[in-house]
This record gives sequence, structure tokens and C-alpha cells, in this order.
Amino acid sequence: MLLPIVLRKKLSGGLAAIIAAAVALAPFAPASAQQGKGPPILRDTETEVLLREYTRPILRAAGLEKQNIQMVIINDGSFNAFVADGRRIFVNYGAILQSENPNQLIGVLAHETGHLAGGHLAKLRQQLATAQTQMIIATILGAGALAVGARGGGNSGLANAGAATLSAPGEVIRRSLLSYQRQQEENADRAGVKFLSATGQSPKGMYETFKRFTNESLFAARGADPYLQSHPMPADRVEALEGLARQSPYWDKKDDAALQMRHDMVRAKISAFMERPDTVARRYPSSDNSLPARYARAISTYLHGDLRSALGQIDALIQVQPNNPYFYEVRGQALLEGGRPAEAIAPLRKAAQLSNNAPLINMLLGQALVASENKAYTEEAISILRAAVARESEAPLGYSQLAMAYGRKGDYAEADLASAQAAFLRGDNKTARELASRAKTRFAVGSPGWVKADDIVASKPLSSQ
Repeated sequence: MLLPIVLRKKLSGGLAAIIAAAVALAPFAPASAQQGKGPPILRDTETEVLLREYTRPILRAAGLEKQNIQMVIINDGSFNAFVADGRRIFVNYGAILQSENPNQLIGVLAHETGHLAGGHLAKLRQQLATAQTQMIIATILGAGALAVGARGGGNSGLANAGAATLSAPGEVIRRSLLSYQRQQEENADRAGVKFLSATGQSPKGMYETFKRFTNESLFAARGADPYLQSHPMPADRVEALEGLARQSPYWDKKDDAALQMRHDMVRAKISAFMERPDTVARRYPSSDNSLPARYARAISTYLHGDLRSALGQIDALIQVQPNNPYFYEVRGQALLEGGRPAEAIAPLRKAAQLSNNAPLINMLLGQALVASENKAYTEEAISILRAAVARESEAPLGYSQLAMAYGRKGDYAEADLASAQAAFLRGDNKTARELASRAKTRFAVGSPGWVKADDIVASKPLSSQ
């Protein structure tokens, strides 16, 4: 976010630190988000679909169903979820991996929805603006007192008062902001429990998650000044949350078995893609014949070089669930990354069909069609990829593959434009402008392609927007 970066240039160190901590209203915030950098994003259709299903009833209960709130998965193994704007809920993959059941993760998402429903980010920005004004006024007054005191002698009482005026406001404002943020956290807890109860879900998972945070942070919190924390003291927070959550008539309600299975499948997939193979083997040993364990081992096997064995394992999974689109997706991805793109086309077609043409899966299919180097697939690849980027406009893969398909067709204007769009989404603004400038020379002035290219040439980097 730009807000804390701008304010850090103007405010004292203590207040700047508070503003930095206020960027993410969550138990823990990734360093990249605090430094104003774009966090590394993970994309996966299966995981995103599950997260959307988790949040949809919560958002409906919060009155946010029509706000098009997006779920964004962050490439970070720590347990965290946070909001950094009014449009997205960010979830570390570690939060998914470490949530033993859907209810635990849904509870965290309900808490973050509480921040969105309460308009906490907008209100926090207003508090920060007020704090900045207060600091400027205090600085002017303090500087004036120092100047008058200096004329009366450097050791005068007025000079000392001026020095005190300069140093005191920062601490007062810092404590005020922290107090405000602690209140927001408590409000989000209450709102989260309310939303869970309104949707007939247990708040026990939310309580269990924050209790675990408490147990892990008790030593760090020992002796801490509660007035210098951005969140309520762990033990106090959990005690209040438990009292509130146990009042819910759904406290003992269990997760649906089918939903638990989907949760476990996504956790297995994340483990296989994100953890070391020895870690995956310990988490899902060969003695474990459950579907999630088999899923994790199949993915890990292909990722680490044994494509033939992996394909056999994936085919066995397909025999168990022949209508699971994500098994076909993994099979196609394994073949594509194994240098066999032509063979990847059929399973990816099946995955696209079963997933209602999920854009990310169609981008993978488009990639296989392009990589097959069969010119007969060129028009089909362009059609599929254009439809995919129309629905999913922030994925560089779709534009980069579209650029290759247009290049194969000999349509270099569209190829340059698609390459520019891919570079822009990757944050490579210099390359994006260069490619867009070249694309402009290939399009007729004023045509749709020329206008899109001109927009990129005139645009600011995504990181500064």
C-alpha cells in the first residue's frame, strides 16, 4: 500500500512503525506487505474454488456478497490471513495447510470478513490522517516554543517545554493508534462469531485457532506492555472469544464429511507442491492409503522426476473419482512439464470440461496446444486463451501463451500487445512499455489494439497504483 510508505517519510520513527504494523489487520503480517511490496501470489483453481465456497455464506451474512471480494493465496508458509484493501482477503498457504478442518480456516476468514464489514481499513486511514495532522501541529508548536526559548537562553524553561512538546506527541499518538487497532481486532472477533452463527456454523474453529496462537505466543507476551500492542493480549483475547463463541447454538456442530475430504485434498496438494519431498513422505507415508495421501504422493512423485510412476498413481486416482477435474489437471500438468505437451492436451481438455472451463485450467490447455507446435491448434489456442484472459485478466500466463500463439499465426501486433500485457502483470513496466510502443506502430491508430497498447505506455507500474 502507498499510504504507509508516504507517511513514513513524514512521521517520527515510533509512529511510522505503528503505521507499518497497521497495514495488515491480522495476527501476523508478511514482511513484503509491510514494506509496500507486492506479495508473492499462488494460483490454483481447486484451492481458490474451495476458499470461495468457504467465504460465500460469510460474505452473504456480512452484506458483502455483491462486493466481488476476491480470495488471494500468498506464497508464505506461516499461518496468516489479512486484509490490505477493501476488495480482497489474503490467505497464506500455511494457514490452509495448518488448518486441520474447514471450520478452523472458515473461522479465520470470518474474522477477516469482520474487518471488511466494519470498514476498518477506511477508518484506520482516517485515524492515520488525523494522527499525521496532530503530529504536524505539535511539531509546529514545539518548534515555536524552542525558538522563543532560544532567544531567552538555551536553558530556559520555555526551551525545555518546547523540547518536551516535540517528543511527547509521538508516543501519545502511537498509543492512541494502537488502542484503536486493538478495538478493531476485538470488533472483528465479535463480528466473525456473529457471521458464523448466522450461517449455522460453529465458532469453535475460530476459537481453536486463536487459542493456538495464544499458546505459541505466551512466552513472547510475558512482561509485554498491553498498551503497546496492536492486538489484544493473547490470553485476554481468547478468554473473551471463548465466552462469546460458547454462546452459539452451533458450538458443537461438526464439518460435513465431504467438505472435510475436499479440505484434506487441498492440504495434500499444497503440501506436495510447497514442501520438500521428505517432508511430504513423512506427512503422507506409503502406509497411508487415503485419497489425500495418494494425491500428495502422486504430485510429489511427478515434481521430483519419476513421471512414469506419477502417471500410474494419477490414473489410479482417476479410477476412484473419474469426474474430478483436478486429477486430469494434474495429469496434464505432469505431461506438459515432462516435455510431452501433445499428450497433455486430452487430460487438460477433460479438466476444462469438468471444471466449467475454469480460466486457469484453460490457460494450461492453451499452453499445451501452443507447446505441441502443431499449427492446426493455433486458432483453437487463441480462442481458448482469449476467453480465459477475458475471465481472468490478472494472470500473466494467459497473455504470454496468447503472445506465442499470435506469433505462430504471424499476427505480430497482437503478439506484441499480449507480451506487453504479460510483462505489465509481472511488474516489468519497462519491458511492457517497450513492447506496447512497438505494438502501437503495428496497429491502425485509434483501433482497439492501439488503444490498449497506448494505455500500457501511459500507465504507472502496478506497485505504485
